[in-house]
Amino acid sequence: MTTKYNRFVDVSVSEKILNTVFLLTIGLGYLFALANLYYTHQGRDGKPGLSVDDVMIMYHGSHAQTRLGAAVNGIMEANLKYKSDKEVILRWLQEGAEQAGYTTTIAPILNRDCIMCHTPSINPSLPNLTNYAGVLEVSQAGGGAPLPVLIRVGHIHIFGIAFILFFIGKLFILCEMNVYFKRIAVVIPFAAMLLDVLSWFITKTIPEFAYVVIGSGGLMGLSMAMQILVSIYQMWFYNKHKKEKNLG
Repeated sequence: MTTKYNRFVDVSVSEKILNTVFLLTIGLGYLFALANLYYTHQGRDGKPGLSVDDVMIMYHGSHAQTRLGAAVNGIMEANLKYKSDKEVILRWLQEGAEQAGYTTTIAPILNRDCIMCHTPSINPSLPNLTNYAGVLEVSQAGGGAPLPVLIRVGHIHIFGIAFILFFIGKLFILCEMNVYFKRIAVVIPFAAMLLDVLSWFITKTIPEFAYVVIGSGGLMGLSMAMQILVSIYQMWFYNKHKKEKNLG
């Protein structure tokens, strides 16, 4: 007994429409994720734009920069009501992060712009910026993303993206192409995602692994894009051309 496997030629127009809007929405969502990634990590090295050094500082930390300094150079800068406050905070860090300066200058800025998120009762996983002791913890050179944060973000990352990759792959296997290429293609984004997350933890110890973080993340994105584009093409154009060739 032979089993008939469905291909896009067997899919109704209604299913094609549903599949297409799903794939396009996922693709758009991934572009927004890339934009969020850029604005979250860029500028941590004190220079505009996203670089390997920014990724290293994010996961490994920097002996030349504190977590607070990296934050106001990066993601937290947009939260400051006055841009000049960035230089005030950085100068306070450079001068030794003394409590007197915190009380008179830094606390008012953080209380106004930061503690709505950086309060233990609201976000226990974020640094506590409601008092000097908490601020001092992120005012020391070194650091990098804390292990509990990497674990929390990692498990959300794996669970969430795995579902997306599964549904993209389920549609991609309806394409007509070399079966061995197809089998490899559906595995690559899963392997890249797992390597990406694993590299976060390794980069915390070995900063040069930031290159693997970038490379594996890029590989996952490219493999997803390939599956989405090929699936949409074959849904609407490939089989039409094939039928026209057979009729000819």
